[in-house]
Amino acid sequence: MSRNAIVTGGTRGIGAAIARCLKAKGCTVAATYAGNDEAATKFTEETGIKVYKWDVGDYEACKGGVSEIEAAQGPSDILVNNAGITRDSFFHKMTPQQWSEVMRADLDSVFNMSHQVFPGMRARGFGRIINISSINGQKGQMGQANYSAAKAGMIGMTRALAQEGARKGVTVNAVAPGYIATEMIRALDDKVLQSITAQIPVGRLGEADEIGECVAFLADDKAGFITGAVLTANGGQYIAA
Repeated sequence: MSRNAIVTGGTRGIGAAIARCLKAKGCTVAATYAGNDEAATKFTEETGIKVYKWDVGDYEACKGGVSEIEAAQGPSDILVNNAGITRDSFFHKMTPQQWSEVMRADLDSVFNMSHQVFPGMRARGFGRIINISSINGQKGQMGQANYSAAKAGMIGMTRALAQEGARKGVTVNAVAPGYIATEMIRALDDKVLQSITAQIPVGRLGEADEIGECVAFLADDKAGFITGAVLTANGGQYIAA
């Protein structure tokens, strides 16, 4: 799969696993990040994947950043919208800032990035946009009204944009991970971790590499008949119709 890919939020956690997996499949990969320079430098040293720093919630920054990437590696064939944040709070205590920060980083970013590459994909007759949603965008989660809304919105956008790209060879799909054994999740208190695992029928957390393989499957040339889909990867914790 010799394609050019961009992975947002691609230097840590699930994003890093996606970037590594796409590179292993033969793609030329660029990873974006927002703030952790140390992690980004380490990621590049370990993988050889070039990294770019900007705020994906900023449209003009995305425009300039994608132009820089495409000048270096060529037109984008694959975009993985993985970047996101959480600002958890019960709704009656949630501030407008907590709401808007999550919407900007998790949902506006999908528009900002997709808008840069979608026209070129249509013109060339090939494209893969893969949006990393969440189990909580499917079922909702107490204390995450902002995050759940953003991730659900991502699914709605996936289904709408899929219809616009289909006849031009551009597929748009989503992956909705459940609880994945990232550094953040593993740092939870043991009792909390056990209570989460107890809700997962397969009896364990997911691995970031498993999400990477889901993305690689949807990005492949042979996945052209799959569009507007949500690939649920949560160990059976939530089974969507």
